[in-house]
Amino acid sequence: MAKRIGKQSVKFDKSISIKSTAATVGPKEGEGPLGKYFDVVLEDILAGEKSWEKAESKIVSNNMKLAVEKSKIGMDKIDYILAGDLLNQGSGSNYGVRDFNIPFFGLYGACSTFGESMCLGGILIESGAAENVLVGASSHFCAAEKQFRFPLDLGTQRPLTTTWTVTGDGAAVLSNEDNSPYITAITTGKMVDLGITDANNMGAAMAPAAAQAICSNFKDFDITPDYYDLIITGDLGKVGMELTTKLLKEEGYDISKNFTDCGVEIFDPVSQDTHAGGSGCACSATVFSSYFYEKVKRGELKRILFVPTGALMSSTSVQQGESIPGIAHAAVIENKRGNN
Repeated sequence: MAKRIGKQSVKFDKSISIKSTAATVGPKEGEGPLGKYFDVVLEDILAGEKSWEKAESKIVSNNMKLAVEKSKIGMDKIDYILAGDLLNQGSGSNYGVRDFNIPFFGLYGACSTFGESMCLGGILIESGAAENVLVGASSHFCAAEKQFRFPLDLGTQRPLTTTWTVTGDGAAVLSNEDNSPYITAITTGKMVDLGITDANNMGAAMAPAAAQAICSNFKDFDITPDYYDLIITGDLGKVGMELTTKLLKEEGYDISKNFTDCGVEIFDPVSQDTHAGGSGCACSATVFSSYFYEKVKRGELKRILFVPTGALMSSTSVQQGESIPGIAHAAVIENKRGNN
């Protein structure tokens, strides 16, 4: 049985294998530093559809099918799907998997959704309720801009603190089979709200939650930052990454030597004009499902702390002057079964 560790963490006793992953991205993401690692790079950001939202659902459907195909276990062996996105009522995921005929949990953790789905998928397998779980998260730059900021046709100038919402979908098949890599433990985040109200500065809104989750992981397992080969946040970008480093240093933890962020990795901020970096549900989902997954699988990284981060706002809450709570969910992912 899983063992509760401290206030926020759980150690898994069973093998929670990440059996396969798949990552599909848009043209801009494919032109970035990680372009060669993605399974599919779309030539058309509309994916042949008539709207951004329909394009996102098509990306979800095709990429999740690809993840299952790569697992070689068959769609009929998937017990549950856990997925989410940024669109109203999770419609990107809902329409993406509606024809799969598989029990479905729709999730919303904003840009932390992929981490949330991995954590909950691990719990389902650990409990014995499932043997194979398909998890994923998606976003689309054009749909997200229209919903949360301004329609693209307005040509609104983006502040330098702004991150670029990643177009794409990342998916993984979790299994109770004994195959590397493994999710060996999780740390569930708490909402942290320090009063940030600027929807163009997601990094600042999410950094305190990232620092809280990482700090709790260290304390719950009585470890130091060098326990991990790499600590990877999801969607902070340059601004949020710097703030997280500073906040953790104030707690006595220096993560500067083994810390990166998917939003920093996915784009070249100068040549691609992405300002603070990448964000969106697909940011951590696609970067992990391509680049970092393979590094762990090959043993180049033996143990990582994967911490997707999210800003729990809505377009309505921002217009009403509400501040933006942050959330982060952490998964310990290892090349071999761990001994936390």
